[in-house]
Amino acid sequence: MATNHIGKPKNRVDGLKKVTGSAKYAAEFNAPGLVHGVVISSAIAKGRIKAIDTHDALEIEGVLHIFTHENTPGLAWFDLSYKDMDSPPGAPFRPLHSDEIQFNMQPIALVVAETLELARFAALRVKVEYEVETHNTKLADSLDEAIEGKGFRAGFEPPKSIGKFEEAYEAADIKLETEYFHGAEHHNPMEMHASTVIYEEDGGLTIYDKTQGVLNSRHYVSMIFGIKRKKIKVISPFVGGAFGSGLRPQYQLFMATLAALELKRPVKVELTRPQMFSFGHRPITIQKLKLAASPDGSLQAVSHSAYSETSRFEKYVENVVNWPKKLYRCENVEEIYKLVQLDMYTPLDMRAPGGATGVYALESAMDELAYKLNMNPLELRLRNYTDEDKGKEKPFSSKTLKECYRVAAEKFGWSQRNPEPRSTREGHNLVGWGMASGIWDAMQTPARAKARLSADGKLEVGSATADIGTGTYTIMTQIAAETLGLPMEQVTAKLGDSSLPFAFLEGGSTTAASVGTAVKYVCDKIARKLLKEAGKIDDSPFKGAKMEDVVFRDENIVDKQDDSVFIPITEVMKLRGLGTIQKKTTALPNFLKQNKYSRNTHSAVFAEVKIDEDLGTIKVTRIVTAIDAGRILNAKTAHSQILGGVVWGVSMALEEDSFMDHHYGRFINHDLAEYHIAVNADMPDIDITFVEEEDHVVSPIGVKGVGEIGLVGVAAAIGNAVYHATGKRIRSLPITLDKAMSEVSAI
Repeated sequence: MATNHIGKPKNRVDGLKKVTGSAKYAAEFNAPGLVHGVVISSAIAKGRIKAIDTHDALEIEGVLHIFTHENTPGLAWFDLSYKDMDSPPGAPFRPLHSDEIQFNMQPIALVVAETLELARFAALRVKVEYEVETHNTKLADSLDEAIEGKGFRAGFEPPKSIGKFEEAYEAADIKLETEYFHGAEHHNPMEMHASTVIYEEDGGLTIYDKTQGVLNSRHYVSMIFGIKRKKIKVISPFVGGAFGSGLRPQYQLFMATLAALELKRPVKVELTRPQMFSFGHRPITIQKLKLAASPDGSLQAVSHSAYSETSRFEKYVENVVNWPKKLYRCENVEEIYKLVQLDMYTPLDMRAPGGATGVYALESAMDELAYKLNMNPLELRLRNYTDEDKGKEKPFSSKTLKECYRVAAEKFGWSQRNPEPRSTREGHNLVGWGMASGIWDAMQTPARAKARLSADGKLEVGSATADIGTGTYTIMTQIAAETLGLPMEQVTAKLGDSSLPFAFLEGGSTTAASVGTAVKYVCDKIARKLLKEAGKIDDSPFKGAKMEDVVFRDENIVDKQDDSVFIPITEVMKLRGLGTIQKKTTALPNFLKQNKYSRNTHSAVFAEVKIDEDLGTIKVTRIVTAIDAGRILNAKTAHSQILGGVVWGVSMALEEDSFMDHHYGRFINHDLAEYHIAVNADMPDIDITFVEEEDHVVSPIGVKGVGEIGLVGVAAAIGNAVYHATGKRIRSLPITLDKAMSEVSAI
């Protein structure tokens, strides 16, 4: 049986469980005596709770307890220094800590009852009186209150200007000044956030949580409730989508744990769809850009300013304005990043945080500059192409963006483009073509893994990472199987369990590079042990053999020079009396090597739109994208990741908008009927090409990551295509029918 697995389009090893319904999610676990909790949300955005009357609700038979700020037991959450793995600067929100209301739909009580229906009914009987204070949820009206966007946060690069922007801008021949806006977007995974907390007889906890990091959830519970980590086990074998919403522990985990500890019973708390809009979102952002160029298109000066919202209690930061120095060659770049604190919950990382936002505005402005120069937008990007990160003054570890441009442009037919806006028609449709670049970070984080090979040749590998639908189970299996020359059917991957070896959060496109490397290393350890044991067998042809002398293939150890010389792995185990071989390892990034380079993934995106001239309806009809993401471990799951990113890019460009009613300070389209997302009928023909170049600076296994790069640049390419079709620039997302209609009819 062939054992060359890496790079092949392998089916998901967890696919059968998912399509048959045997994969269990956080809210699907059960236990004897399980009770249910329902969260009550605040009706105001700012103020205090004057009174909370629970009497009528507690009179209902089957209602066990109602937790409020008035009766919560003493907890460790008075410690403001506590941080989870994804915390921004500031003091995290503390549920049920006081009578203060800091944002609309803030959790203010938990009703626990014998059944979910009873808990819901009782929640309706709780009466709350508020003392209302004036709130502010308007970013655009508060820019004069902006503060510097700074503070320590993993992955955040504080803005750094280079050169002399003002002088270069004023001296330039061609100048452009423009502004872009996008509203809030919410993650909206299919699986809503839920926690099932089981109280054990010894006072320990077994927690089934929707999370992108079981170790983060365990750390949170340990710190907040003062419980030793060894007494807490967090399990999350399957996650029904997250997109960043599961990076931080959400308040249902606090609520369920609080109730389980107090009642000493298993408790389940699942948020409703509207409550999924009560924590975290891609922040509302206003971006201002100034670009200056010489007549030949060479960039002389770039200024990128961004104003994003954050909460009153935390300063959420992300890399919004850092991309011009990475994408283009320019000696004078100004970066300004500011935050406006509003009476809302802290924003939260959402797929390609900062990148999807900043690159959208930058690539839209580059398109505007191209038209001002009467230059092909692709030619403008090639004219300013850089092999060096100008901000860090470092070369890229790898970069095949030029080839991405070439491949995608050729497939799309970009050379046939009529440069004149509003020049191409198809019946009553205006046809537009647009393009954009994409860029995202490529990172490896520390990770550990363990492996156990049994005498029958079955292998189990494990790491406390997550699979949020990205295919982590599958690539772990592929790497392990190929390293030891086993069929994938003989390998089992374990993850989503806090008792497994350390792994960082599953996010930022880091998991394949990080956990994948750890799995490779631990399987290499087993391979070395097998070879050593094989050399001890009587008359062994592998006495004194080194790893470079052999290959592991078809369940055998094979001489590299002579395929006829081999020994089955199971025979080595049997002859050496080995029941199992167990190994653990730690994979650390080579910081000395990595710090010499800037490490990124790249993409080129080309889009076609058709806009009904009479109705203003916009249809994306084609997207071609080429991706530079290093080594591709699984051609099928990687393709699906990019496909999903492109779909989200279409959704970001044309559909998604969390609408804030500023009178109430609440997102009011908080369900899947009113929060519009792209569906199958909205999707165009999507052509995806990987331009591979193994990057052994980013990770020893050559991987750079594919989770985010598929999304970055898509919204800009579509917006640029809308301009080419209509001759009018729409500078706010989403580009909805009403905006398109007003722009089209204004011509």
